[in-house]
Amino acid sequence: MTALPRDVALIERLAGAFRRSPQQLNARHESDAELVRLGDADTVLALTTDAIAEEIERGLYVDPHLIGWMTVMACASDLAAVGAAPLGILVSETLPDDLAAEALGQLQQGISDACDATGLCVLGGDTNSGPRLHMGACAAGIVTGPGTLTRLGARPGDGLYSSGPLGLGAAYALLQLSGMTPPVYRPIARVREGQLLRGLASCAMDTSDGALVTLDELSRLNGVGFVLEREVAEVLHPAARAVAQTAGLPAWTLLAGPHGEFELLFTVPDEHAADLTSRAAAAGWEPLKLGRVVREPG
Repeated sequence: MTALPRDVALIERLAGAFRRSPQQLNARHESDAELVRLGDADTVLALTTDAIAEEIERGLYVDPHLIGWMTVMACASDLAAVGAAPLGILVSETLPDDLAAEALGQLQQGISDACDATGLCVLGGDTNSGPRLHMGACAAGIVTGPGTLTRLGARPGDGLYSSGPLGLGAAYALLQLSGMTPPVYRPIARVREGQLLRGLASCAMDTSDGALVTLDELSRLNGVGFVLEREVAEVLHPAARAVAQTAGLPAWTLLAGPHGEFELLFTVPDEHAADLTSRAAAAGWEPLKLGRVVREPG
């Protein structure tokens, strides 16, 4: 049996004994947000939580506005991956005593700007003081109507798509952690696109941890494999492509970094491909066709 990825194994160790709600529709790892059926049979509450901790500790996020922005976007992207309409977000802030007033203002502005960009409202939260800045949030969304969008459902023959160009997150991390000037990085969660995918996509997951990590997780959960039918350079964000060329790196390495760009990777059966094209065009969106699902895992 193939060993579980380290983070997946840790979650199993930490949460394996917890009692789960009979109203919860997903098992662990099966969706980006937790899906809980409400009283109405066709209404589902989507819940997710995330913290911006490692990113601050390791110097990946330094700009206060970006920290506030990503505190919201990390959660909003999980809602996008299940096709939920945003409801609101609770924000937890641990603020050091020596945080400058200007930095605090930029931090709050980043939260506000990200909420405006995703349709979330700050419903409340918690504020503490501590030796280091720590940010976290819990977001909620609503899914109405039949069917749910999760990480499960990919079948051999389905088309593999991305909601947009890939690799920007890895390009940003590579330069930022190398002490160089990184490309502009302000990802916007694909909330609208996720809602358009409901009823069309057979599975979906966001690329917050990088594209290849996302494909690996979808492969493991669905027992399938993926074949890319395009040159990797064709699906890279222009800034990522430029970083790979300048650094002399193979293009695929910009898909392999553990820091992603918060796009959606999703699969669509061929019978829904025309509907996807129609819905996307009406919304001014152009998904990227990457390849196809195959039977052999990998």
